[in-house]
Amino acid sequence: MQDLRALPGQYWILFAGTLVNRMGSFVIPFLAIYLRQRGHGAGTISFTLGAYGAGSLGAGLIGGYLSDRFGRKPTMLISCGGAAACMLVLSQMSSVPGLVGMTFMTGMLTSMYGPAAGALIADLVPPVLRVRAFSCQRLAINLGFAIGMAIAGFMAKQSFMTLFVADAATTLVLGLTLLFGLKKRPSLVRSGAGWAPALRHMRGNRAFQLAVAASFLVTIVFWQMSSSYGLQATEGAGLDERTYGLLMALNGILIVAIELPITSVTRRYPAVRVIALGYAVLGLGMGLNAFGASLGMLTASMLVFTLGEIIASPVGNGYMAGLAPDEMRGRYQGVISMSFSAATMVGPSMGIAIYQLSPVAVWVGTLVLALVAAGLMLATGRERDTRLEDVRR
Repeated sequence: MQDLRALPGQYWILFAGTLVNRMGSFVIPFLAIYLRQRGHGAGTISFTLGAYGAGSLGAGLIGGYLSDRFGRKPTMLISCGGAAACMLVLSQMSSVPGLVGMTFMTGMLTSMYGPAAGALIADLVPPVLRVRAFSCQRLAINLGFAIGMAIAGFMAKQSFMTLFVADAATTLVLGLTLLFGLKKRPSLVRSGAGWAPALRHMRGNRAFQLAVAASFLVTIVFWQMSSSYGLQATEGAGLDERTYGLLMALNGILIVAIELPITSVTRRYPAVRVIALGYAVLGLGMGLNAFGASLGMLTASMLVFTLGEIIASPVGNGYMAGLAPDEMRGRYQGVISMSFSAATMVGPSMGIAIYQLSPVAVWVGTLVLALVAAGLMLATGRERDTRLEDVRR
């Protein structure tokens, strides 16, 4: 509790806005089911989900640069206003080009928020409290997600349109919270805020490169929750949208209930080992689905997957933030966001395509990817140890 009291007031404003916003983040987890019900095939669904990732990929470049050049708050406000508008327009799209185009724009504007928010948390919070700060931020995300998913399944059963409207409305609430609650902070650097100096610095940061590669692979595994896992639940196990929503809510409920106590333990150990363990456990959770599609197996999968996420993510967020110099933090966060977005492009489309051929292959493949990601994180630790030895000499 002492750690929580030490976090600054500006951080808690960001926490509150994030909580409200995530309560209404309905559409993307249900997008594959929504498109399927509207008669679109696997190809269109994969392409549309991939467009969201493509938009997010560009957002890493734009959001990271704007965050360092013009400030965190203006970048987040642009993201909130634009994403809300695009979500409403997306709800009216029926043609494949319209769906793909607006999903791309929604992904881009939504994901511009991430690099700025991650950089702002690192700005506001001293290094010793960052793991706790990122863990609390995840609590806001997942508490909102749990509440939202529990409601969303029932809403989707009645009308998918309500999902789009509620998603846009809560994004606007986040924007208004930031507009009136956050103080404007000066950018750390005005000159040299372009991408060229940041990329030169990243080329020499081998630990960061390995960590980003690991993040890319494990994010492919994560995205199966909103794509192949949804099909496994609705088509494989024959569950309805309400049950799928409750399964997704279970993830958020567990994180809210046990993540902070577990993080109090895991942050005492070497970060790379904790992250690697978490990656391996969440891969095992996804891999359990290879044993069959049933409510019991889907629940077990979610439980183990969530445990791995709880172990890896809070420590991972703090560790990644610590790899960046202060004046390049936005652009470093932008590259992390781009890694996530690239995985968003690849993960859902690849997972759904493989699922159509062999569901078992999807779940075995996710386990393998997670184990490779764990190995890369262990290599990241060795790389940092080597660099420290070189500095001492």
